[in-house]
Amino acid sequence: MTTPSDALADPVALAQPPGGDLAVPTQTPMFRALHAARYQRQEQIRAIEEHTGRRLICYVSGPAATVNRDDIPPLYDLLQNVHDGDHLDLMLHTMGGDVDAAERIVLLLYKTIGPNGQLRVVVPDSAKSAGTLIAVAGDTIVMGPPSELGPIDPQVIVSTTNGEQLSRPAQAYLDGLNHIIEQTKDIELPSSYVPLLGKFDPALIDVCRKALNRSQKFAERFLAERMLRYESDKITLVAGRLNDNRQYLSHGAVINCDEAVDIGLKVTYLSSEDSLWQSYWRLYCHMKVALQSPYDKIFESNYGSLQLTK
Repeated sequence: MTTPSDALADPVALAQPPGGDLAVPTQTPMFRALHAARYQRQEQIRAIEEHTGRRLICYVSGPAATVNRDDIPPLYDLLQNVHDGDHLDLMLHTMGGDVDAAERIVLLLYKTIGPNGQLRVVVPDSAKSAGTLIAVAGDTIVMGPPSELGPIDPQVIVSTTNGEQLSRPAQAYLDGLNHIIEQTKDIELPSSYVPLLGKFDPALIDVCRKALNRSQKFAERFLAERMLRYESDKITLVAGRLNDNRQYLSHGAVINCDEAVDIGLKVTYLSSEDSLWQSYWRLYCHMKVALQSPYDKIFESNYGSLQLTK
């Protein structure tokens, strides 16, 4: 027999109250009160899952947080009660990051749900750069009025003469070099071009070429895996458009729902009046408010809740 004092230390006893009429939380009242916002978000996740019949995990990050390899353990933690054959939704908000980490995330999701499970990527706000690469790996992308993707053209980090590190499009370095070559191919090289050419590091040019090829191959591989597996003739074209810095001119260019469809991506559009979109948006707003710094990330499901900060 469990005494009242024992019950306070016994989660099983707390979860199974006499008579079963009232579900008593396994946490103490004070602990639950301190984390009330998190429990509210998890209740929202469960309500969405009941509506869709799919599992839902969330990855929402601040504007200065990047996709990186540290994301793997918390995402794996959320997938502990997702099984082979389950249909999975990933709510994703990120400004981008490491392509290799994005690949690991996609492979982890694929391995968890298997070939018979479906993957949807829900973009309530922004999934840019490496976030777009993750999004195109789904069977479809769920978007609403404020949703945006972005170009997947890679960026390279370079140091200025004063030691400041800047992010620059890889394509810009190749275009700059090609422009100089084109301008001087039939004439003697003017002295003014000598210092310019001296700034072009052959190793950096090679890195730029390989980075562009990497993002192209990433998009082609995962589009072929799911979203465009029955439209193989479109894969290279769609990946090429996403990877085309000359078309979008800016790495931060907006690819909204209409543009995504025009490119050839599979998009499920939900209007502002759609009840499911309203549920996604409310959940996202709660998670956005919970971010305590621009470097924070929240990983959440009905199973677990983790918040990482720099």
